[in-house]
Amino acid sequence: MPRHSPRYRDLFRTPEFTPLFLASSVQVAAQTVSGLGLATLVFRSTGSPLLSALALFGPSLAQLVGATTLLSAADRLPPRAALTTLALVFAAGTAAQAIPGLPVAAAFAVLFLQGLVGSVGGGVRYGLLTEILPRERFLIGRSVMNMAVGGCQIAGFATGGLLLALLSPRGTLLTGAALYALGALLARAGLTRRAPRATGRASAAETWRTNAKLWSARPRRHTYLALWVPNGLVVGCESLFVPYAPERAGLLFACAAAGMLAGDAVVGRFVPTAWRARLAAPLQAVLAAPYLLFALRPGPALALVAVTVSAVGYSASLLYQERLMDLVPEELSGHALGLHTSGMLALQGLSAALAGSLAQLTSPATAMTLLAAGSLAVTCALVALRERPGPGRRDTRPADPACPAVPGDRR
Repeated sequence: MPRHSPRYRDLFRTPEFTPLFLASSVQVAAQTVSGLGLATLVFRSTGSPLLSALALFGPSLAQLVGATTLLSAADRLPPRAALTTLALVFAAGTAAQAIPGLPVAAAFAVLFLQGLVGSVGGGVRYGLLTEILPRERFLIGRSVMNMAVGGCQIAGFATGGLLLALLSPRGTLLTGAALYALGALLARAGLTRRAPRATGRASAAETWRTNAKLWSARPRRHTYLALWVPNGLVVGCESLFVPYAPERAGLLFACAAAGMLAGDAVVGRFVPTAWRARLAAPLQAVLAAPYLLFALRPGPALALVAVTVSAVGYSASLLYQERLMDLVPEELSGHALGLHTSGMLALQGLSAALAGSLAQLTSPATAMTLLAAGSLAVTCALVALRERPGPGRRDTRPADPACPAVPGDRR
């Protein structure tokens, strides 16, 4: 093996990485466009910050159900068929949400079903990534995938804002459905047929057993909590962009995506291995701290700067995902990453619900400030817990140096 650090061009020379990258990127663009369209449609129909936030992040709540019932399928499904089918399910559901006169309750029912089946998607996708790339390239590969999320969200929110102006929320939803269908085509045509990573029958009982095994070790518990909670609370702040600044919500989302892209590019490519553990918690502090400025009801310019700087902190998740991969056996990588994705999205949905409720009782700016303060408090608490010696670690992997008692973990 070459001894130089992995480079981006090395990734795109790896068979199957490019089609997986493209299919995932198109799906992110579809989620972005359709989410903005539905949130705007719901806000115009109801005037409710809570329902608007749930329209954008509500499917994440269904991840709680999927993570406890369906997740064992992530390692037991053939990846190409699973990713293709999931994209088609999302395309059909998004098109259904564009039906004129569809009740808001029915639109939310479709969102729940999408979130439920989507709970398997993260495990399938990132489990496949661990098969396509050698483990030493996982961090940079995940970095590129995250950068694609940032880039596609920038393009998606910009395109969504333009579509809302030129067409309508329903036209924006139909565009999202078409993008999902394109993602299905890219997955079907570009990926090769592979056998599932694990054998046996997927079941709720097997999901529970594997979840319990993953949760049983203290280092993994702390890693999962750091991946889920601080970031989820900040996503709750982002869920209030529409009620906070209805005319500039798309721009706020685009700036957040730009900050995330920049952070992932720097951390994934340039941060030395020796620095990674020490940087995780400070990056999560950067993620939350700028939202404290919303206590002052900042104007558009300051709000855009705060949101952009904050999103750089999402790159802490890269460091925590790398740590998680060092703490799980390879045959459980899909399930472990699926649990990370489902838990992350579930916390985002819960945080969006909490943010919307607080905004209804107070104001969007006050709710953002409170959630940011909560995110900072959780990050500090996790640092303190990691530095406290445990009564006896149940994780006996020799790679436990990958989980030293130092700050931090990721999204």
